Amino acid sequence: MDDFDRKILTLLQENNRRTAEQLSDQVGLSPAACQKRIKRLRDKGVISREIAVLSPAAVGRRLTLIVEITLERERPEMLDAFKRKMMNTPEVMQCYYVTGNADFIIIVTARDMKDYEDFTRRFFFQNSNVRRFHTNVVMDCVKVGLAVPVETGSGEE
Repeated sequence: MDDFDRKILTLLQENNRRTAEQLSDQVGLSPAACQKRIKRLRDKGVISREIAVLSPAAVGRRLTLIVEITLERERPEMLDAFKRKMMNTPEVMQCYYVTGNADFIIIVTARDMKDYEDFTRRFFFQNSNVRRFHTNVVMDCVKVGLAVPVETGSGEE
């Protein structure tokens, strides 16, 4: 990966609907060269997904909650079962298997507190392997993003 790739990645993270012509103007390569580089970055898995990021509140999910979950037992099959359940749950926006006091941290959206209570009953209280969970209700989204800093000039290829 060179500085041209890094510039392209930074620009695409800001707005992935930029055309090859727009990228070309900002990066200093031809549109065809930009397209080839983007294809290569996709093929190599550097660009893992291209998605639309929605405003949860705009679609009726006004609450965001950060939940720490501690499991009773951490056997591989139980961890995998919990991971699968979280991956297949639309309310869970992000799920992290972590070190520290909790085993998992998840970011959840809900319509209201009743909706979140229903979620906790289904996924925590009915799961005998969940020892405890601790919920933080987000009061203000100060920064929300998925962009990864892409350093230029490191010389790596």
